[in-house]
Amino acid sequence: MDNQRLLVWAFFGLMLWMTWQAWQQDYGPRSEPPAAVDEPAPLLDETTALPELSPPPPAAVETPDQALPDLPGTEETEDAGATTVVVTTDVARYEISTRGGSIVSATMLNYPVAKDRPDELVQLLSSNPANVGVLRTGLRADGDSPTHEAVFRAEAASYDLGDRDELRVPLVWTGENGVSVVKEYVFSRDHYAIELSQRVTNGGSEPWRADQYSQVLRRFNKPERSMFDVSSYSFDGPLFFDGKKAEKLDRGDLADEAFTFTGEDAYFAAIQQHFLIAVLPNPDQQYVYQIARNNNLMTASIVGAKQTVAPGGTATFERLFYVGPKLQSELKELHPKLRLSVDYGFLSMVSQPMFWLLSWIYGFVGNWGWAIIVVTLIIKLAFYKLTETSGRSMAKLRNLQPRMKALQERYKDDRQALSQQMMDLYKREKVNPAAGCLPILIQMPFFLAFYWVLVESVEMRQAPFALWITDLSSRDPYFILPLVMGAAMFLQQKLNPAPTDPVQARVMQIMPIMFTGFFAFFPAGLVLYWVTNTVLSIAQQWKINKVVEQEAKDKPHGKKSKSDDA
Repeated sequence: MDNQRLLVWAFFGLMLWMTWQAWQQDYGPRSEPPAAVDEPAPLLDETTALPELSPPPPAAVETPDQALPDLPGTEETEDAGATTVVVTTDVARYEISTRGGSIVSATMLNYPVAKDRPDELVQLLSSNPANVGVLRTGLRADGDSPTHEAVFRAEAASYDLGDRDELRVPLVWTGENGVSVVKEYVFSRDHYAIELSQRVTNGGSEPWRADQYSQVLRRFNKPERSMFDVSSYSFDGPLFFDGKKAEKLDRGDLADEAFTFTGEDAYFAAIQQHFLIAVLPNPDQQYVYQIARNNNLMTASIVGAKQTVAPGGTATFERLFYVGPKLQSELKELHPKLRLSVDYGFLSMVSQPMFWLLSWIYGFVGNWGWAIIVVTLIIKLAFYKLTETSGRSMAKLRNLQPRMKALQERYKDDRQALSQQMMDLYKREKVNPAAGCLPILIQMPFFLAFYWVLVESVEMRQAPFALWITDLSSRDPYFILPLVMGAAMFLQQKLNPAPTDPVQARVMQIMPIMFTGFFAFFPAGLVLYWVTNTVLSIAQQWKINKVVEQEAKDKPHGKKSKSDDA
């Protein structure tokens, strides 16, 4: 079997597989009604009816209610007494409505939408209909209770972290039944986690019984893919962890009915490329989770068990949120499995160690581009012996080209005899023509893993390298790296034996051009990896060719070559 043919088919198979995976993920068969696909994202003026939930398993402690028919919906109620509290930290700016104490805006101060638009910042929560995002919380009880529709009282209109390490923002609600609640958000320096505590004081004469809920309202638009924008292939939608596994839900999964489960040590997250909104209930407690879709609006609800506050008593309801970039070091501190929100796909077992190695090297070199080059060198050294064996076969095959052409001329009218003579020649010279495919087969998982690390790791978002490469996670603006890569691949072909078949030879000649076209729209960091790997492969193959040529010259003089020892 000709190694060049294997190489061609391996490349086209890889491209076909990547295309099929993207198509299947977004356009595969679903039971989704077609009418709901093209509807515009609704404003927050519709009520989301939540269906009955399945009963949670029995437990020694009180569990959440099995049904949520009276959970407040998504309607927006006007109230002249509601105002907005602006909270500014060193990493984000938030807006909290006194109606329910909902976080209605979250702007990432250190993350512009694009590098050439530094004043346009990423907004994860917003009242903008095109990018709806609201984080609601409340306590639900019979009668008067501080739901997200209740109006709270704020002590100030704005808060600034300043030079402090922690900022507390209290909101106060007082009910007609003598129950009062202090809802307090806690923001910390250098962190995107938000702590919430709701301290209840029962000043009435009757026990007060309530459960805590959280709701995330988020736009859930139909994905629009473009081969000119690799970020468009990142998943954008809900993800949940049920205590055992993490799973993403696309529009088709929520087409017919809401998704519901009960779990401990679970969480919910609305993820997109580089960023997420996560709700992290207290561990070791049962909660009911429900995720529903109404056209282009997703509503995720989390409800805990009821607690009873005796007359004159107090109780505290707590919850943790994360609204910010997918910084893996911070995610790991909040929940050991929250890093699964970084969507590396099925190659996580390769991508995660690769990201760790890149991060470790980045700590020394201080540049993600140089970290990529060093990691590529480490991978090359790790597989040096394996690729050396392949390289020696390629070098020997190259030296056999004149003899192979002679056989082709001699047996040009007898293909069966030609094949037999070629196989005999390979056997006598101890050459494996398929060995040349080994390097690219080894590179494939690392190539795909590098791709997802560069696309999904916010740490490398808009990271500069050198000269014109100002963003390793986006394409080369001048296509210089892809052109360098194409030239390097052309040079690499010159070091390898040319295919004996004319058609294959022509295909191999245009492959550098094809690769250049494909890689022109890939992240510059990925092209940098491939260029570095190709240059190292050229250096390795050039050295091997020289060694094998010298062995061939020395062999007639009585010196044994390594191939003779094999």
